[in-house]
Amino acid sequence: MYKLLLLALACMASALVCMHVLALDSGQAVWPSAPGSDVREDGKLALDVSNLSEGYFMACVPAGCPHRLKLRVEKDGQTLTYDLNGESIYEVFPLQLGSGTYSVMLYENVGGKKYAQQGGILLDVSLSREDASFLVPNQYVNYSALSPLVEKAGELCNGLDEKDTYQTVCTFMQSEFVYDFVRALTVSAGQLPDADGSFEKRMGICQDLSAVTVAMLRTMGIPGRLMIGYADDNYHAWTQTLVDGKEEFFDPTAAVGGINSVGTYSVERYY
Repeated sequence: MYKLLLLALACMASALVCMHVLALDSGQAVWPSAPGSDVREDGKLALDVSNLSEGYFMACVPAGCPHRLKLRVEKDGQTLTYDLNGESIYEVFPLQLGSGTYSVMLYENVGGKKYAQQGGILLDVSLSREDASFLVPNQYVNYSALSPLVEKAGELCNGLDEKDTYQTVCTFMQSEFVYDFVRALTVSAGQLPDADGSFEKRMGICQDLSAVTVAMLRTMGIPGRLMIGYADDNYHAWTQTLVDGKEEFFDPTAAVGGINSVGTYSVERYY
């Protein structure tokens, strides 16, 4: 009981930070929050599911967990696996597989490549709109109200309709960014996109450039997906955006000359 109380207090502190960030925004962006109105716990896993209808849930574990943690999200035979911090700080996870029943399971590394389940929670999700998760930040499209890219998106696109906003962001990416060939050779397997870092340097690899593009569009209220899969035989990332009800494809890496002509794009997953 004492352990659960400490977990609840730590996660509540994280929720207050999230709500503070929420209060900073005055534009079209949707900011995740963990208000604590619906918190579910099992084992070491705690979920704030107060905003399931908006396309996401928040997860945290007790502070000081010394082992690597994995969060596995399953729905209809599809599985997505994420790393989870052990700092009792809520993280955002998208419900990008649509409405339905999700299984969320926590696994802790117990030695070598072995993991043991430390909690599991079922979620019945009814989204307010099926693309709701593509309007909020997450681990792969990671940004906040304080991110400079948010301010820049507003500066470039304020007052524009969806089509012009989309074209403006794509043109900005093509004209202002370059491909980071050095990072492409040194990036570690499993390394997450760095939207803020890429925006600051005006360069990045495929996943970084795609994350920046999607983040800027989401802050303007346009649902965008960061797509991960293959461009011919090369592991790659690109974007898919819903503009005025129509799916639009944009590969920022190709736009800045970071990849040769691609014949076929094959999707593995998206965020």
